[in-house]
Amino acid sequence: MRVLVTGGAGYIGSHLADALIKRGDEVLVIDNLSTGRFENIRHLQGHPAFRFINDTILNESLLERMIPSRDLIFHLAAAVGVRNVLKDPLAAINTNVRGTEAVLDHAFRYWKRIVIASTSEIYGKASHVPFREDDDRVLGSTAVTRWSYSMSKAIDEHFAFAYAAKGLPVSIVRYFNSYGPRIDERGYGSVVANFARQALRGDPITVHGDGKQSRCFTYISDTVVGTLLAGEAEGAIGEAFNIGNPTETPVLELAQTMKRLARSKSPIQFVPYEAYYGAGFEDTRRRVPAIDKAKRLLGFQPKVGLDSGLRKTLAWCREHYRH
Repeated sequence: MRVLVTGGAGYIGSHLADALIKRGDEVLVIDNLSTGRFENIRHLQGHPAFRFINDTILNESLLERMIPSRDLIFHLAAAVGVRNVLKDPLAAINTNVRGTEAVLDHAFRYWKRIVIASTSEIYGKASHVPFREDDDRVLGSTAVTRWSYSMSKAIDEHFAFAYAAKGLPVSIVRYFNSYGPRIDERGYGSVVANFARQALRGDPITVHGDGKQSRCFTYISDTVVGTLLAGEAEGAIGEAFNIGNPTETPVLELAQTMKRLARSKSPIQFVPYEAYYGAGFEDTRRRVPAIDKAKRLLGFQPKVGLDSGLRKTLAWCREHYRH
């Protein structure tokens, strides 16, 4: 197949590009490298089935030239990382909303199957877990910048469902704390990336708040498999899926596990949220995916446990991080 991956130089996008090339597809990546890194795809440069264009998805003339020849689109380009969103909310909203609108408009114009990457942030600060795909969303005030990311991705999903109602073969994947090689503390997977960097350097491992807030960490190979299945399964069309590992881990336990696996002497240090994110920051205590829908309609089943995934991630970090 001829596949377009927007945001394909990012942490998840580059692994997805690898998997598509490995299975024999022809891959075009569009990425403006705002949070993606060329190093993530450097090894694919020169491959006869790979092409990279350094540009933004807001360039509609580029989409007009490239999308008609594609068979399948994976739309991962987005402003990611809570700190990035807080730093420049206007740019994040523009990229996430206008960019997705443009990609979906061209997919609809040329009738291309498309997978939209969304996020567990969709659920906001809902306290009822596990989160199911049709659950209500619970958000804070619009004056709290952090929720603009959740809102912008929700608008992306509303666009996708609206096009699905018109018959476009579109699916949505909601990622839950993916981690693995190529994580970057500037963007997606930042908590694992930060802990790994700190543990390897011997710096204090900084845990925000009381560390009792929990997340469900999903190794990158499982994230990619779920994404590919959403672009293949007939039952995926018109649906949204949680793509995550339902095993819940408190952030303090993650820090302790990282310290143990890295054989680090780093102390664990508790830091107020305000010291990192600024005043008024709001966090979600628990974020747990229900994956029965993804199991039933996609055949999705995460396979990599946290210890195993963190060992692989640390091995990459040792080689690529400056200690």
